Amino acid sequence: MLQSVVSRLFRISRVRRYSAAAAIPAPTTHPDIHFNKIFINNEWHDAVSKKTFPTINPSTGEIICQVAEGDKADVDKAVKAAKDAFKFGSPWRLMDASHRGLLLHRLADLIERDKVYLASLETLDNGKPYHIAYMTDLDLVVKCFRYYAGWTDKYHGKTIPLEGNYFCYTRHEPVGVCGQIIPWNFPLTMQAWKLAPALATGNVVVMKVAEQTPLTALYVANLIKEVGHLIQQAAGKSNLKKVTLELGGKSPNIIFSDADVNYAVEEAHAALFFNQGQCCCAGSRTYVQESVYDEFVEKSVERAKLRTVGNPFDARNEQGPQVDEEQFNKVLGYITTGKKGGAKLLCGGGVAADRGYFIQPTVFGDVKDEMIIAREEIFGPVMQILKFKTLEEVIERANDTKYGLAAAVFTNDLNKANYVSHGLRAGTVWINCYNVIGAQAPFGGYKASGIGRELGEDGIAAYTEVKTVTTKVPQKNS
Repeated sequence: MLQSVVSRLFRISRVRRYSAAAAIPAPTTHPDIHFNKIFINNEWHDAVSKKTFPTINPSTGEIICQVAEGDKADVDKAVKAAKDAFKFGSPWRLMDASHRGLLLHRLADLIERDKVYLASLETLDNGKPYHIAYMTDLDLVVKCFRYYAGWTDKYHGKTIPLEGNYFCYTRHEPVGVCGQIIPWNFPLTMQAWKLAPALATGNVVVMKVAEQTPLTALYVANLIKEVGHLIQQAAGKSNLKKVTLELGGKSPNIIFSDADVNYAVEEAHAALFFNQGQCCCAGSRTYVQESVYDEFVEKSVERAKLRTVGNPFDARNEQGPQVDEEQFNKVLGYITTGKKGGAKLLCGGGVAADRGYFIQPTVFGDVKDEMIIAREEIFGPVMQILKFKTLEEVIERANDTKYGLAAAVFTNDLNKANYVSHGLRAGTVWINCYNVIGAQAPFGGYKASGIGRELGEDGIAAYTEVKTVTTKVPQKNS
């Protein structure tokens, strides 16, 4: 009976996914590589040292191409170009704010134009399924650029009444040269989250893209050139006076006994396994109330066994490879640690293919809070399920971590949902859903999960300085 229920749920979800996948254009399974050098001042350059490094196809372990390897000399070139572009009186500094918005809209247009190529290149270099890259990642990228394009001429200062005869107002001015570092799990999305607010507020950028997944970011750099933008990009580091960091997480996903168990199973599965488990906000500590624990675990194991793993260009597959060999070995190491630590391996736990970096969907039960797999971020397709009794207990246990990026609550009691969401120390709390992220809503973490916020109006704050200007107003001559 259980198998038939879970299989029916899975078939429904697969039908929805395949219907959507069937509606998208076919991928370019062998996309040409157009750009593999360093982009500075609207031009492509070899590294000063002439060094290169390989970027690897995680589905096969084979080299896609060699990419220019930037170091200090290249960073110095990029920073100088960026400083020149930001000089007071430069075309970029004098540009009308509304025109910056038009340029960001144009960039979004070009990304939409090349959506199939970019999604295909993301799949080749990162390993995520093509239909996910096309429908989720690229959609978020375009929306992010368009959202901040709308802010360019609306994020402005105030007039402030002061005691006495004074005229006082504030200005929001760009901070200048911004150093930005992009991770490898969502290369295009994270690039948009960084670039869009920085450019919208009139800054210039020196960007280091992840060496595991540089190709799509480099292609977008050329789209920026096509737009005609005066923005500099390069692989390198920069000292920052203002910092925003979206770091790791070990996010609790709390399932109460009054929740719809079948729905919660599917949502919790997606919360953990989406993007091969390579999400900072993954629901990697699944707390289940004791009265429904056994049912939830049984159904979660059956769902994980039905998860399809393989060629990310094949729309029938839900899961592709881990991003590289290092991450592949790290995840397998955590699985070994979980078994040795006393957690019960319920399914998976091994390699899923004879080549590439594929790992079986893995579920651990009987997990305790003090276990390493419950404390440290695995960043892979490894689900940990923990049992709890009371509301107050689970809030305390959920908060007992150095992280605080995200959390979720599944319950049909709205009062309970609101009470728990207020008690959780996390930057984002989802109620009866997971991984709902929009360009309009701020995203970031408490504690060791980061500094500041990205997206939404809050995402602009890091890229501006507030200047107060006060003028003495002459009194009427006597």
